[in-house]
Amino acid sequence: MSKVAIKMEMVGQTFGPFEREYNFRDLILFALGCGAGIDGKTDLQYVYEKDLKILPMFAAMPIVDSEVTKTIDYGYNYAGSLHWGFDLQFHKPLTKLSGKLSTYVLLKGLYDRGPDRGLLAQHIGETFDETGEKIFTNESWDCLIYDGGFGGPKPPKDIVEIPDREPDFEVEERIPENQALIYRLSGDYHPQHIDWEYAKANGQMKPILHAVSFAGVACRHFINTFIPGEPERLTRFKTRITASLLPGATIKTQMWKMADNKIHFRVIDAYTQAKPYLNFGIIEWK
Repeated sequence: MSKVAIKMEMVGQTFGPFEREYNFRDLILFALGCGAGIDGKTDLQYVYEKDLKILPMFAAMPIVDSEVTKTIDYGYNYAGSLHWGFDLQFHKPLTKLSGKLSTYVLLKGLYDRGPDRGLLAQHIGETFDETGEKIFTNESWDCLIYDGGFGGPKPPKDIVEIPDREPDFEVEERIPENQALIYRLSGDYHPQHIDWEYAKANGQMKPILHAVSFAGVACRHFINTFIPGEPERLTRFKTRITASLLPGATIKTQMWKMADNKIHFRVIDAYTQAKPYLNFGIIEWK
């Protein structure tokens, strides 16, 4: 059973607004935390203020910010909190290089996977700009590995087909050892990404990389392959996080074209090709 009482009465409540002001420096820092510009020249559009573009994965931050995760406390063990998946949908192009975002987060559901597999928490974050216009929605899932077996409902099934054939496109990249140290400065300060003793006490060999960070790497790979120079055309980015990624790994984003403006994708280790880090991914654009 869960070591703490899970507060099922919080399901259905909306929290916020969580407000975030940003400018070009925040956008650049975020992109650096997703590996942009690592060799001094790749993806400079995200890290150079001249003709700056927004890496769309920036839209994931308002819901995974440490303030949000600690405010919506339904009785879980923070040490066992892992990002499990998200589905970003863009309602208008993400092009404004400074502004103020307001995010309202609905705790949509708490699901029991059993004492050995943890609790799944479903959040729906809706983010608005200063004019009150909704610009993106993020359905975000967390897995709380220490909190299963509390007697809650079972999670819904969500099946995304990954074709049983060779990918149509592949992009490979090595993750720098310090990428998590950069990414955390965008607002996700969980100690599992920097504290070696903490990480080992919770079953990791060393601090792990933030899921949004390596999802941002995959997002860059997609944009460069299908819509180079036009990240604002992205309308959806959905994925599941299926394994922890250690900085220093070399990853490979595998992409399958499913329609004119739709791919399915996954991210694997380029050498071991073991269990994917990201799987069941969908990207759509216009």
